[in-house]
Amino acid sequence: MEISSRKNPEIKKIASLKEKKYRDLYGLYLIEGEKSVKEAIGFGVDILTIVGTSDLVEQYKNSGFQVIAATQDVVKSISDSVTPQGIVAVAKKPDNRLIAPLFNSILLDNVQDPGNIGTIIRTAVALGISEVYTVSCADPYSPKAVRASMSGIFNVSVRSGSIEEVLAVLSDTPLLLGDMQGEDVFTFTPPKKFCLAIGNEGNGLSDAVKLAPHKTVKIPMSDKMESLNAGVSASILLYQLTFNQKGE
Repeated sequence: MEISSRKNPEIKKIASLKEKKYRDLYGLYLIEGEKSVKEAIGFGVDILTIVGTSDLVEQYKNSGFQVIAATQDVVKSISDSVTPQGIVAVAKKPDNRLIAPLFNSILLDNVQDPGNIGTIIRTAVALGISEVYTVSCADPYSPKAVRASMSGIFNVSVRSGSIEEVLAVLSDTPLLLGDMQGEDVFTFTPPKKFCLAIGNEGNGLSDAVKLAPHKTVKIPMSDKMESLNAGVSASILLYQLTFNQKGE
């Protein structure tokens, strides 16, 4: 049977996951698009429900997930994308405790653009970084952040907490701050393990992070440009730090 009403209770609950308060309430998030759903399954994401048009969900009917066939209009009401792809999965958010990182990691300090968060997570996974710490950031499990991560969110542990809590678990990890007042990242020699801190798009890093023991690195640039997008900055810094690390 195909659901054709947006007022269906199950559909309304799933649609509510576009808002952070309901993602937090239910401990669930949305994965949109056929490619992302398949990749999530392949990476072992804890998927509960798959909703989509009949032609797209047919392949999942005997997969063990709850499968809901719905009209295109109903699927569109669930999707957060401007151009819905006809299929959405509901996944359980992992329970990532605040623990110290074993290898290189990232600290996102009040980063508010979910697109930047997704981009940074995507870069982290590309470099083999599996732990991302967030303080007062946009939700990494928002639909926009999940899309921007290009399945990266399925391969990292996002550990969130207060600044005091996060700095406490990072106390034995060398902290590198991305800031225009730092050392040239292209000549900087990083420690064997580090946590790169990236700050708010407009205001940079918080005073609390700056007061923690740290070193600071920058991307040298023309005086015609004051700064780079947070996602771009983090990507350049991470790649260069990793390259320099391997060159030791």
